[in-house]
Amino acid sequence: MSTESDIREFLASRRARIAPQRAGLPAYGGNRRVPGLRREEVAMLAGVSVDYYIRLERGNLAGASEEVLDAVANALQLDDAERAHLDDLARAAAKRPTRRKRARGPLADSVLRVLHSMTDSPAFIRNGRLDILAANRLGRALYSPLFPDPTTATANIARFQFLDPNGRDFFPDWEQSVHTTVALLRTEAGRAPHDSGLTGLVGELVTLSEEFRAAWARHNVRLHHTGRKSFRHPAVGVLTLDFDAMELPAQPGLTLTAYSAAPGTPEHDALQLLAAWAATEVAEPTSHPAGHQDR
Repeated sequence: MSTESDIREFLASRRARIAPQRAGLPAYGGNRRVPGLRREEVAMLAGVSVDYYIRLERGNLAGASEEVLDAVANALQLDDAERAHLDDLARAAAKRPTRRKRARGPLADSVLRVLHSMTDSPAFIRNGRLDILAANRLGRALYSPLFPDPTTATANIARFQFLDPNGRDFFPDWEQSVHTTVALLRTEAGRAPHDSGLTGLVGELVTLSEEFRAAWARHNVRLHHTGRKSFRHPAVGVLTLDFDAMELPAQPGLTLTAYSAAPGTPEHDALQLLAAWAATEVAEPTSHPAGHQDR
């Protein structure tokens, strides 16, 4: 992953999606040679010179001030996730420290106690590469196709989704699930451009999955805090559950995700069925993961 090419392709892709009318500009007929806005139009909207914006879009964000980045973000109508990603790319270009330190060492015992005290909700802890580092019993039950060996402590959601033959069946909302997974990895690439583990994972997926390669090239990013997600579980059938994802301040870079369903709903009944299945079928791993260093 090259920071300069990431900046160039990200800004160009955001520019291409905005029609002049959407930006309050005249279209000047139907013979425009580029989709979306021209560089000159973005420069005008951002209040910078054309030459300066061209340098930015070529990947030279190192000297850009916060005011300039904010003006470009406004001109390109970036959402919160895209603005944060642009800031991360600027930090990487300037070789400034990332917005947050990455967690190192083993998962804290107190965090694991909280995770395993959640007996009515599937829950797991992941890092930015989408490695599942630990899961409670219901979490392992829900994601059981990712843990074919009951003694396995960790799994990677993206690798399973794109490279395992069971991945497409497990995620029935395939297109949306693919969009989310790739956008989360793209977001993490901006936050941690020198994470060799992430670079290796992306390289593997780009090489082996045409679907991942196409989605990666779109440069979409997103924040993933709450919503609904569907699964096609081999023992329970389709479950559609609410999720909430909470960052762990004491373990920067790690996220605890928990699933739930409103009482009295078919989703809640399916969750209870999953719990009954887990009570007899799901074993805890022999040990918790020893660490989650960002290599």
